Amino acid sequence: MKKMKNTALTKTHESLGAKMVPFAGYNMPVSYEGVNAEHETVRKGVGVFDVSHMGEFLISGPNALDLIQKVTSNDASKLTIGRAQYSCLPNETGGIVDDLIVYRIKEEQYLLVVNASNIDKDWAHISKYNNEFKADMKNISEGYSLLAIQGPKAVEAMQSLTSIDLAAMKFYHFAVADFAGVDHVIISATGYTGSGGFEIYCKNEEVKQIWDKVFEAGAEFGIKPIGLAARDTLRLEMGYCLYGNDIDDNTSPFEAGLGWITKFTKDFVNSEALEKEKKHGLERKLIAFELDGRGIPRHGYDIVDGNGKTIGVVTSGTMSPSMGTGIGLGYVPSVFSELGSKINIQVRKNAIAATVVKLPFYKA
Repeated sequence: MKKMKNTALTKTHESLGAKMVPFAGYNMPVSYEGVNAEHETVRKGVGVFDVSHMGEFLISGPNALDLIQKVTSNDASKLTIGRAQYSCLPNETGGIVDDLIVYRIKEEQYLLVVNASNIDKDWAHISKYNNEFKADMKNISEGYSLLAIQGPKAVEAMQSLTSIDLAAMKFYHFAVADFAGVDHVIISATGYTGSGGFEIYCKNEEVKQIWDKVFEAGAEFGIKPIGLAARDTLRLEMGYCLYGNDIDDNTSPFEAGLGWITKFTKDFVNSEALEKEKKHGLERKLIAFELDGRGIPRHGYDIVDGNGKTIGVVTSGTMSPSMGTGIGLGYVPSVFSELGSKINIQVRKNAIAATVVKLPFYKA
């Protein structure tokens, strides 16, 4: 058994009464006061997540862009300094190694932010292709912390902590600036909640000061700490994919509805086969569904047709705190993927009727 790692804020979470669980090798806060209350805080106010378990790779040098273009599906040549893009790392067999965000920090320097459970796998995959490009690669995951400050009140609650105009920062733009008395912090207008806000990247030794000042500045706005359970319900209401559930080594970007981050304007890992798949048409697709009746769909539940025949599987599911209905994502044959299609979710002994709907589930 590998020993669980702590983030620089583990003791802080424990002192706040967080329920701690092991996640991707780290002790992480799953909840504080409870998932529904925390969910509502982010939808209506402002909340803070410690997501320091995420991985960060710094790719630098004259061939940095060439390497990134080779291993990612999106077109990173479109990035200017101060902009970020969502992307994925396709594998050689039609699936996805991971999804990630690519930041252009300097002319020849990029930051890749990857999922915590995939740090070693992603590093090995990118390194394999770097034999050709010889870019400078640094895994800085262990030294950096990440706070997600999310919700409609994030801008006004945090403005006093920085000299830059937070309201003027567009989605998927970022700045390297002062924040909470610390210089050279990455302030990124990104997030996994659909309620706006920022993600703050800083060094481990700086994060406690930043956390404390964030809670001081946010006090009058009702700021609260938020755990991983609400992070999951928030992202699922938006239909954002979670690696290991909705996308994995066996799902193609097109099946997962990620065609919008898959650009054939360049050559990348497995691009030829993926282009053929796109032309040929898909046998299965990731769909969003809402239960017509009562019940909670869960990861791994069968999706069945009107005759009770299994046609697919639920990849993510929950009771939506914002809407009060059961919602989920899952793979079904393309014929069942039309909006309004009727499917059934096998919840223990009952097949509960569900309808295929358009994302996002939650509309602010």
